[in-house]
Amino acid sequence: VLQLVESGGGSVQAGGSLRLSCALSGNTNRLRCMGWFRQAPGKEREGVASINTDDATSYPDSVKGRFTISQENGWNTVSLQMNSLKPEDTAVYYCAASMRACRWSDFGVWGQGTQVIVSS
Repeated sequence: VLQLVESGGGSVQAGGSLRLSCALSGNTNRLRCMGWFRQAPGKEREGVASINTDDATSYPDSVKGRFTISQENGWNTVSLQMNSLKPEDTAVYYCAASMRACRWSDFGVWGQGTQVIVSS
């Protein structure tokens, strides 16, 4: 069983940076892709970054150039570096794992989430 635990959320002013981390534990043999999602109040959850086991990354236009996903320590940790933060980035951020591919609908293992608040 794969378990994910996020850390690193908090409050920051617009233009600032935060780094989120996701610690993986358990069986990673079937892991194919890791991702970060977010959900703002009253909005649907959306994917903001993914990285596959070939280290290929993908981002939606809303965060491209500002967010960077990376994996460290042989997939023990997956991080999300967020720069130039905007108030609209405020959300609960979730780490997620996929045993299939990197389509947003492929992710089936989730962390508990970490709150990010960006003030103007």
